[in-house]
Amino acid sequence: MREDIVLLDGASGTSLWEKTEDKVAVWRYNVEQPEIVKELLQEYVDAGCEYIQANTFGANRTAMKKIRPSLTNKAAGIKKPKYDPEMIVTEAMHLAHEVLDGKAKIMLAAGPLTGLLEPYGDITEEECREYYEEHLGAGMKVGADGIFLLTYMDLKMLQIATSVAKQYDVPVFCSMSFEENGRTLMGNSPKDIIDALAPMGVEAIGINCSLGPDMALDIIKEFSENTDIPLFYKPNAGKPILDADGKEQKGFDIETFVDDVMKALDYNVKYVGGCCGSNPAYLKRLREKIDEKKKEMGVL
Repeated sequence: MREDIVLLDGASGTSLWEKTEDKVAVWRYNVEQPEIVKELLQEYVDAGCEYIQANTFGANRTAMKKIRPSLTNKAAGIKKPKYDPEMIVTEAMHLAHEVLDGKAKIMLAAGPLTGLLEPYGDITEEECREYYEEHLGAGMKVGADGIFLLTYMDLKMLQIATSVAKQYDVPVFCSMSFEENGRTLMGNSPKDIIDALAPMGVEAIGINCSLGPDMALDIIKEFSENTDIPLFYKPNAGKPILDADGKEQKGFDIETFVDDVMKALDYNVKYVGGCCGSNPAYLKRLREKIDEKKKEMGVL
């Protein structure tokens, strides 16, 4: 295990959904329910997370074209509210600064667009760049300590987003989502990703979402065998399942998740956290495990 491990946060989306019955695109909570956004940010601070993402993932123009009214808006008689990426991202960054300033690094997060690049879809490369310039530009006007580009399935789209992010003088972290066969949905291998992104000068490369820490382990190992760049690891805590009593349970309980995540720290992982299903309780336990290991190593 590296001596300089950095604890990231866990999921934003599924953790926010745990706090409300009005389950909509989570970036909407920045203006509709900002109190739960601030509550979650504080919980990640209290869990010992060092890099925490603002609630900006997915807050791009392609996603905002396809929204439906929430339960709250239906009750108010609003059929289809309108949102603007700059307004949503700006509010998210202000909330993050209000809670995190001086307590943890504030990370501007962006994910894939809702749609595919040509020739597989109808988004041109020029449009893709414009959407990311709008999204990331709004966040950087407020200020961030770094940029997380997360959950990508198309390496070309990630390259475009990275080129926009690299215009700013902050570290850029790139992460893709993998299938069980060890490749992305578009067929990219860890080496493909390294070959494309390493020359762009990113801070870290790795995997998040889609797989739990058990199935993601071989993928992060493959990354480590092909690069010396610090690795980024944010696996899922699994899809919710129903127990014998009909109650919803996490796919991975906290101890199993944390124990499996710790195994990845043998593979040059510097930045580690959780994705879907992992809430602050998961990260608090991971913080404890990492600190225990550091004490054993004599570095804490």
